[in-house]
Amino acid sequence: MCGRFTLQAGELEILKEYDLDQRLEGYQNRFNIAPGQPILSIIHDGKERRAGFLRWGLVPSWAKDPKIGYKMINARSESAHAKPSFKNLLARKRCLIVADSFYEWKQADGQKQPKRISSSRRSLFAFAGLWDKWEREDEETLFTCTILTRKADRFMEDIHDRMPVILPKEAEDDWIAPVKRSPEEVSSFIEELPSEPLQAYDVSTFVNSPKNEGETCIKPLA
Repeated sequence: MCGRFTLQAGELEILKEYDLDQRLEGYQNRFNIAPGQPILSIIHDGKERRAGFLRWGLVPSWAKDPKIGYKMINARSESAHAKPSFKNLLARKRCLIVADSFYEWKQADGQKQPKRISSSRRSLFAFAGLWDKWEREDEETLFTCTILTRKADRFMEDIHDRMPVILPKEAEDDWIAPVKRSPEEVSSFIEELPSEPLQAYDVSTFVNSPKNEGETCIKPLA
C-alpha cells in the first residue's frame, strides 16, 4: 500500500525535470500528502506533456457514488488488468504522479513505526498512476487518480509487503505515451520494471495524522 507521500521540490525544478512549459498553478511544497487531496500529476495529451492536480482516490467514470474514491487510492499492478475499475485505464489513461519520498509503517513489537523512504540516486521520481474523469449533471466534475503498487522488493520487504510502482526515468515517456495498449501489455510492462534503489529512516508518529504538515513530518528520529 502507498497511503502517504511528500513533494518538496521547487516549481522550477519540477518544470525542468519533467520538460513542462506551463506553470504549476496552485503548487505548494508538501510534507504529508494524503488520500482525498490534490496531487501533482502529468499526462500526455497527444501533443505535449501537461501537468495538473488530480484528487487522490480513483472515482471511475461509471461509478454511481463518488465516495468510492476513498477505497481506491491504490491499485494492485498484478491484477489491475483483470479489474473493471482499472483495466480500461491501463489501456489509455496512464499518468505520472510526482513525488520525492513516501511513508510506510513497519510493524514491530505490536507498534507501527513510520519510515520515510526515498530514492538513493535522485531527488525526484514518479509513481505509475491511473486517472479518470467522473461527471454527472448538477454535480462537480471530478478528475481523480490511483497509485499502482507491486510486491515489495528486497529492500522494502523488511518494512512492508507492498510498495508503490516507481518508474525508472527512462520508462516515464513510455508510461504516458498517448497510445492505446492492451491491459495485459501494460501489466507485463510494469512487471519487467527494475526496482528503484531506496533508502529509509524513522520519523515521528506526528506524520500519522493527515492533518499534520511541516518539516516535523520528515525530521529523522534521534
